[in-house]
Amino acid sequence: MAQQGGSRIGLYAGLALAGAGGYYLYAAGGNPKVAEKKLEHDAARVSSSISSHLPGKEKEVKTEGKLLASEAGAKVDNADTTSKVDAKLEAYRNSAEKKIEEYKREAEKDLHKAVDTFDKTVEEKAAKAKSGLSSWFGGGK
Repeated sequence: MAQQGGSRIGLYAGLALAGAGGYYLYAAGGNPKVAEKKLEHDAARVSSSISSHLPGKEKEVKTEGKLLASEAGAKVDNADTTSKVDAKLEAYRNSAEKKIEEYKREAEKDLHKAVDTFDKTVEEKAAKAKSGLSSWFGGGK
């Protein structure tokens, strides 16, 4: 016997409905009107139960969404603050480098000036000493 390749969901759904119908008919003592009212009552109770859970879940999801949004906002604010601090530190570093270069040039200039003054003084003293020695040994006038 060849079987059909389709799903058997329809068969299972039909069996479930027949079983549920049999249950309600049995619970109602065989009276179909009472079984129908009992089914409607249970359906309303399940619907009420589901809807009472959903608003809470919705509120919980909204609350969780707000929490996540505030955390994300805090992270963005923190990143913004961090980038501002980094920018200020970079500006201070650049300023310090410029001042160090300026002081270095000034110190080199002062050092060269002092060396030139020292050399000039040494040359003058050496020239005087040379002329003084020359006069002792008969050089000069």
